[in-house]
Amino acid sequence: MTGKYRLLYDYLEHRHANTVVLTFSEIEDLLGFRLPEQARGQREWWTEADASIAAAPHSDAWILASRTAVPNLVAQTVVFDRAS
Repeated sequence: MTGKYRLLYDYLEHRHANTVVLTFSEIEDLLGFRLPEQARGQREWWTEADASIAAAPHSDAWILASRTAVPNLVAQTVVFDRAS
């Protein structure tokens, strides 16, 4: 895993808990930059890897860490569950 979302991958990869809940603000603190507007307003940014994008580095961060992402856009949180 490389790229600007690597720090999120590292964080999720090294968590022993099956469920990790992070606020958008906590994710931004980890990454060191603001999430794109699509992340704040489109559930699909978190839940669907776009096959038309050559590399989807944002979703690779949790997929490669064996996690799923379920956002709550109103609460501005994301639940990352360990994939079975």
